Amino acid sequence: MPDLGCDPAPLSDAVTDDIRVEVMSSYSPENSRPLEGEWVFQYTVRITNQGRETVQLLSRHWLITDAAERIDEVKGPGVVGKQPVLAPGESFKYSSWCPLKTPMGLMYGTFEMARPDGSHFDVEIAPFGLKARYTVH
Repeated sequence: MPDLGCDPAPLSDAVTDDIRVEVMSSYSPENSRPLEGEWVFQYTVRITNQGRETVQLLSRHWLITDAAERIDEVKGPGVVGKQPVLAPGESFKYSSWCPLKTPMGLMYGTFEMARPDGSHFDVEIAPFGLKARYTVH
């Protein structure tokens, strides 16, 4: 499990089997309620097929850790209700959000992809930080 103590950046970038996954996160103060113990973070993901064959995103698997080391696991089909097909050179971009019970945390995971021959493979989503502004450590 990645370490929260290293103050991870709100950006991540990983390439697995010619599939690039880039993520950028930001704190969403307008949707957060710190006095009630809820901090909300937005993140935008761009998946780019840098390979030579078409692939399809089948499912997602996220591990979300807050500063109290609570871990939430999120698994499910597709992303934002879609299972995009990416031809060589194509990208798919989407945004979503994540609530935490602490002002900082960490997310990482995998996307399950399928090739035209029916084989499946996992693509890494490198760790990225979730950090509210003005947090005192």
